[in-house]
Amino acid sequence: MNWYRENRWLGNFLIAFAVTALVALWFLFRARSGFTEASAQFNEAATEHNRLEHLNPFPNEGNFRKTQAALNDYGATLTKLKEELKARVLPVEPIAPNEFQSRLRRAIVNTTEKARTNRVKLPENFHLGFDEFRTTLPTTAAAPLLGQELAQVELLFGILIDARVDAIAVVKRILPPETHSTDSGQAPAATTPAVRKPAGAANAAPAVFERETVDLTFTASPSATRKVLNQIGSSEQQFFIVRTLYVRNQQLKGPAREQTTATAGTTPPPTSAIKFIVGNEHVEITARIEMVRFAF
Repeated sequence: MNWYRENRWLGNFLIAFAVTALVALWFLFRARSGFTEASAQFNEAATEHNRLEHLNPFPNEGNFRKTQAALNDYGATLTKLKEELKARVLPVEPIAPNEFQSRLRRAIVNTTEKARTNRVKLPENFHLGFDEFRTTLPTTAAAPLLGQELAQVELLFGILIDARVDAIAVVKRILPPETHSTDSGQAPAATTPAVRKPAGAANAAPAVFERETVDLTFTASPSATRKVLNQIGSSEQQFFIVRTLYVRNQQLKGPAREQTTATAGTTPPPTSAIKFIVGNEHVEITARIEMVRFAF
């Protein structure tokens, strides 16, 4: 104790050093214990990871049966949907180029006669949009698809005429890039120049459907217009898509306010007819209609 009294600073330093050393040893021991535990957990997880990586996975038998049943149901539903869609498309029949031209002439005559009976005005030089085939034959390869397109257009005009529209002003077929070439029957359709395809098109999935497009402009009453659109959308013979629709009222201005000569207190005679302000106007419809052909 005399030494501590004589060397108080050194004594306090040694005591503090000893306490600090003990605390450091305690923390080191705890850290070593934690490291050992963490290392053991890591080794266990790494071993399990390696075991799972080298396993040959096999599905649970119950889950496998459920998945297989779901796939079978999906396949059956998809097949049924495809059959229903294919049933709503007019068939492609093998026809010769001269037979297609004969069908076109008969379709023009029948449509014109039907329009005359229903008092529907048709455009001048009406050829159902097939103007280029009035005097020339299609190629042998293109004739079957053109025959299907002719039947689709004839059905479309039948819907318009049966609805008793006022007039059909414009009918125009929109030809795809690979147009149906016309000749005297000698050159096949495959000799037409091929359209440049984008990069990677050769590896692209095959098209699910193809389509032919027709632009129509007709005038009709609102009720006839509704009937036409409803029948086009619900046709069971052919799957139509109304891609664009533009409606224009023939009366662009509202009715003028009429000034009566009667005084404010005068009541109209009971025999006067009621004059409707709106509801009698007709509309002009411009539509682009796609006729779908499914490729499955």
